Amino acid sequence: MNWNGRRVLLTGHTGFKGSWLSLWLQSRGADLCGFSLKPPTTMNMFEDARVAEGMRSVLGDTRDAGLLQRTFTEFRPEIVFHLAAQASVRKSYEDPLDTYSTNVMGTVNLLEAVRRTGSVQAVVVITSDKCYLNHEWAWPYRETDPLGGYDPYSNSKACAELVVAAYRDSFFNPKEYRRHGVAIASVRAGNVIGGGDWEASRIVPDAMRAFMSHVPLRIRNPRAIRPWQHVLEPLRGYLTLAEALCEQTAATGEAWNFGPEQSDAQPVEWVVREMAALWGEGAGWETDDGAKPHEANHLTLDSSKAAGRLGWHPELRLKDALAMTVAWYKANMRGHDMRAFTHAQIADYEAKVQSRMSIRAGGVHA
Repeated sequence: MNWNGRRVLLTGHTGFKGSWLSLWLQSRGADLCGFSLKPPTTMNMFEDARVAEGMRSVLGDTRDAGLLQRTFTEFRPEIVFHLAAQASVRKSYEDPLDTYSTNVMGTVNLLEAVRRTGSVQAVVVITSDKCYLNHEWAWPYRETDPLGGYDPYSNSKACAELVVAAYRDSFFNPKEYRRHGVAIASVRAGNVIGGGDWEASRIVPDAMRAFMSHVPLRIRNPRAIRPWQHVLEPLRGYLTLAEALCEQTAATGEAWNFGPEQSDAQPVEWVVREMAALWGEGAGWETDDGAKPHEANHLTLDSSKAAGRLGWHPELRLKDALAMTVAWYKANMRGHDMRAFTHAQIADYEAKVQSRMSIRAGGVHA
């Protein structure tokens, strides 16, 4: 699909994933409008990479239904990506009300705005791999597995999934697509890493801050296993899915996993060791034995549906993702033009994807 000139509305564009997706859509020529709160941290990718230069930017809260609707009415988007969320497990323990109101009612307000805006054709709602009822089992979760969530964050994302399903069944039923013309999907990614994330209590930004300050990184759960993936991997899934929603209409309007290869589900300690080696300069870590809230120890995703029906496959191995991530932070620390640097990483990634897709299709002999 040609994104050039397509009107795309993206909530959460000032956040880590939203900034990367905004720059990618800008590089594809989309007419882009963002709706979000101010950047969540003092240091942030949105400002470092000058993301606002290539788009309209509306500062607002998705809980403000009136402002959100006015933005939809004025911009009249064709495609909507909903990333705005309270995305921290730790913060959800500190302020569960904010977590539920943002992640649940923010999603309701977005879908209400979609209902009242006739231009919308496709909606992709981003939730989380943590929306599944986690049994701590060894095999990966499929889209048909039960939803749940131990902590308020995970539970709120399961609630958001239920909201999407209810709106799809009630107002945008695929069987009645010819009447309403809107296809809605939800997506669940793994533990996303990449340059530009400065959120507290996340392993990569915590590591980068510690390494820059020449102090040991303190890690809470060294044996916890996560489905690590570079941010560009699931974002490519979101873009691929949005294209399918537009081209295949309501047929793909359902839940989708976009996770890494199973071999890239590694313990926290393994990831930290790799990052320390990439950073050099005596970077190290130690275990934090203090009190900590409950977090899942083992969680992986099955993305076979995305592979079979959308042709999406993870293309970056974890070591490559970590190398790209550390390179971004080192470039930022050295004063590089981070807008240009980020665009260059996106272009390099796209080239790798095209090459590997050609190899899989038999067009190129390795």
